[in-house]
Amino acid sequence: MKSFKSIIFATAMFFVCTSCAFAEEFTPLNFSNPTYTQASTNSVKIASTANTSTPTATVQTDTTGAKNMQSAITQLDNAQVEVRNELLNYKTKYSEVDAKYTTIKAERKSLSKQVKACEKKIKRLDNAKERIRKNMV
Repeated sequence: MKSFKSIIFATAMFFVCTSCAFAEEFTPLNFSNPTYTQASTNSVKIASTANTSTPTATVQTDTTGAKNMQSAITQLDNAQVEVRNELLNYKTKYSEVDAKYTTIKAERKSLSKQVKACEKKIKRLDNAKERIRKNMV
């Protein structure tokens, strides 16, 4: 019993430690990961020409990462809606089958009672026939 408890404790500790280790790797805010793409980048370009003395500043914002993230979220929302609709369809079918099952189960039970009652009647009739035959002899 003591070794069983220690085995359970060791496996529990193993699962806790491994889940912590995997959770660090798969967090979406892991900025040290080189495969992580930044949502938006700001770049400032200063254009200077020899003819003009005032520099012009151009600020460009790259929002393709944000658009990709938004489209991914939209796709996930659509997939979630589809799965929920599918779940509702399955629940409806399940309730129909369950209703049929309960009716068939009740019908089977009543028929079983009727079969047993008929078998008892047949046994009684056989016993009565045997008694009559014995009395005739």
